[in-house]
Amino acid sequence: MRPLTESEIRSSFVNCSKGEARRLFVPRDLPGLPWADLDFLGWRDPGAPDRAYLVAERGGELTGVVLRAVHEVRRSAAKSTMCSVCLTPHAGSGSTLFTAARVGAAGRQGNTVGVHMCADLACPLYLRGLRKSETGLRFTESLSLEERVARAGANLDAFLAKILHGEAAAS
Repeated sequence: MRPLTESEIRSSFVNCSKGEARRLFVPRDLPGLPWADLDFLGWRDPGAPDRAYLVAERGGELTGVVLRAVHEVRRSAAKSTMCSVCLTPHAGSGSTLFTAARVGAAGRQGNTVGVHMCADLACPLYLRGLRKSETGLRFTESLSLEERVARAGANLDAFLAKILHGEAAAS
């Protein structure tokens, strides 16, 4: 992913108002992020732990979405879950169900879609082995890194498509 500016990030959001986009928390150290290893930018709001944000490039344009972490009943550390985007297995609360309002009339009516993702939204780093899950496990796959990155991109794109095409999907 190419390095993004705060202005580009704020103007990319599709499922919130412009005022909300101006007020949302953006990471302070944008130049210090590992841009070469990121396929999308995802982060949690330290002031509001249930809020998260994700910005990805789709068709040459940036698409940003506001996410909400669903408060789940505390799982035992022995129980594991898997990220639906990068397929990284996590123990306990290492993955979280995030919901996002759909765009347009569907979103204004309260319609949302959800996805189970790495709780820290660091899927690209898990894929590249730059971050390890709490389980320390990684499935042995015959796919190359490029193929795993492409699969994660397709999984994320399917989620974003549900958000962007909320009106068509809701009918």
